[in-house]
Amino acid sequence: MPHAFDAAALSGVTGHMNDDHADDNLLVARAFGRADATAAVMTGFDGDGGDWDVTGPDGTVAPLRVAWPGGPITERREVRREIVALYDEACRRSGVEARPHD
Repeated sequence: MPHAFDAAALSGVTGHMNDDHADDNLLVARAFGRADATAAVMTGFDGDGGDWDVTGPDGTVAPLRVAWPGGPITERREVRREIVALYDEACRRSGVEARPHD
């Protein structure tokens, strides 16, 4: 069973991703299975991966699950590392130059 993060971690990460990284959500959705996506919102995550609701060109919303590139995690501090790795892989798959990470 994957590690479950507490409500504060879920809210903090999804809020940050949806408020500050909406374009990254869309890039991840397009790179990991929904090439026709027009929008994507991170809805949650657990120790095995992240979850997004992805909107297609017809307005239909479907879930997308993406496993963490580094494998299962159990610590809050590991979430950022894995999201950055997803972003980097999405850039690679999409032929987009990744921006530097702080």
